[in-house]
Amino acid sequence: MNTETFKESLLDRDTEFRELARQHGRYEARLTELAALSYPNDEEQLEESTLKKKKLAVKDQMEAIMQRHLASGNNQTH
Repeated sequence: MNTETFKESLLDRDTEFRELARQHGRYEARLTELAALSYPNDEEQLEESTLKKKKLAVKDQMEAIMQRHLASGNNQTH
């Protein structure tokens, strides 16, 4: 099973993974908005930095869930 298929499977059956993926998407969308600003102010720059850290933390949590499922042999699709 490839990584994308595995992620799709987890989105279907793991509530925590699904919520983390949504959160990651929200952070990504806001980061895209902030990146489009020509002259971000100090608050926007701080928000961008904070969101990058949060997004990375969420990605790490998602990776941990994937590893946990792989280690348990629970990586079959429906």
